Amino acid sequence: MLSRLQAIKNLIATLPQSSNVRSIAASMQLNEKIMVKQETKNEWNRALSEAEKIVGYQTSYLSLRYLLSDEITNLALHMRKLVGSTHPLVSTGKSLIYGQNNMQTWGLIVLLVSKMAGCADGNFESEQDRSAGVLVTQRTLAEVVEMVRTANMIHSFGVLNLQHLQQSGNDLSFDSDLIFGNKIALLGGDILLGNASTQMAQLKNQDVVELMCTAARDISDSHFIGDRDIQNNPLPMNPVKKAEEIRNFPNVENEVQVDEIDNKKPFNMGGIMGSPESEWTIRHTLANGTLLGKSCQSALMLAKQSPELQRQAYFFGKHLALAWQASIDLEPYKQELPLGHKLSLVSAPVLFHLEYDNSLYDEIKKGAESIDDVNYYKLHKIVANGPGIERTKELQSKHTLAAMTELYKFPKSDAREALEKIILAMQED
Repeated sequence: MLSRLQAIKNLIATLPQSSNVRSIAASMQLNEKIMVKQETKNEWNRALSEAEKIVGYQTSYLSLRYLLSDEITNLALHMRKLVGSTHPLVSTGKSLIYGQNNMQTWGLIVLLVSKMAGCADGNFESEQDRSAGVLVTQRTLAEVVEMVRTANMIHSFGVLNLQHLQQSGNDLSFDSDLIFGNKIALLGGDILLGNASTQMAQLKNQDVVELMCTAARDISDSHFIGDRDIQNNPLPMNPVKKAEEIRNFPNVENEVQVDEIDNKKPFNMGGIMGSPESEWTIRHTLANGTLLGKSCQSALMLAKQSPELQRQAYFFGKHLALAWQASIDLEPYKQELPLGHKLSLVSAPVLFHLEYDNSLYDEIKKGAESIDDVNYYKLHKIVANGPGIERTKELQSKHTLAAMTELYKFPKSDAREALEKIILAMQED
């Protein structure tokens, strides 16, 4: 931990010595004691608790009126029938509530960014949510972010493709648990997306709606890039094919950073798949990064802040989401793999290890029909003892530095300090 912290400080020292950059180093020295503690989970919970006090209420109540609506209540009653079944909707629901994918945290981040940046002028008195110190429209936006992210996760991980099971002897009758679970997952995600669309329209801000629609487009694109198994689970690109592509097209340019110019444009995928960091970055920028980044940008749009501040908020949210994803990717490698647990085959440690030793792809390609055919215990052991773990930690530090750099362009405040603590609490011990 201390070596990575020092590496971040060294990177800061190489940047132009503006007052903002110097303040990053000073602040990280003050927070060094936070990063070296062993109780990472406790630090995370404490950071969120302090942040919730700043916005005036627990973010778990942000969407309470939707969770208590007739539609969601009926869905919850039907979901009880799935308890004890093998349908993935059950584990997905638990992950959303208790895991690092906790949906309310993103709404909290949007509110903190809103409070940190403030409003461009004093003409928003009648629109203030005084309990949170933000605009009512910004609070609505925070709810929208939670609903879109949650709906995407339910549709992504809570639906099971039953086509390849038709000849396997499973009960696929009309009222089977598998078919019933799929219906509930699809309906539940669609209800959340419908509510999000309604709330978005009520903002009555065409620029915000357009920007958030491009985030939804990016999420959709993330489900159709690279190789997939029959369940639509992503698979890494074959390293041999990547080597052939480089030989045949040596001048293919990497355009991952197209959002540096215009973040409303679609990303160009040319030459990206198969290059570990580029592939990982584009996958998670599309799936998560632009949603959080554009939500932070939209919050400042609603407050009529300058385009420059909006741009800073976008890149802060994007890099925070990527640092967060790197932290999630490292989580399974902190301990022995539990029995029956699966690993992401496109996580940063796996992709980096493939670059180091492409023979690992022989194990991964067993998942071409179904990733259930992969020996995850073997995969976990190989990757855990390879260079992919340390390179993923470096990747996390890289995006942490980028997020902190954007964060410290905003004036000092309690909200900024809360965001800083959230970022630092994600660091590995």
